Amino acid sequence: MVYMLRKGCFRMAQVMKPRIEAGAIYSRQEAAVALGISLSTLKRLIRKGHLRVSKPDGMRRVFITGESILGMLDDTVVERGA
Repeated sequence: MVYMLRKGCFRMAQVMKPRIEAGAIYSRQEAAVALGISLSTLKRLIRKGHLRVSKPDGMRRVFITGESILGMLDDTVVERGA
């Protein structure tokens, strides 16, 4: 949810998340938006090994496949009350 200021009051607006496609390649920012999480949370998932990425030698750019994102979601255990 995003809070938007309109005519002096806050209003909640629904933000559409893009569909995660298995064959697509995502940047860190695109993956964070698709998952509905912050960029820092995505970086933590990568650092802890929950999300696999590809980083070619000599490049700062990180590539994240749709398969990697979907695989992480499949491996995730949802806890009640969390």
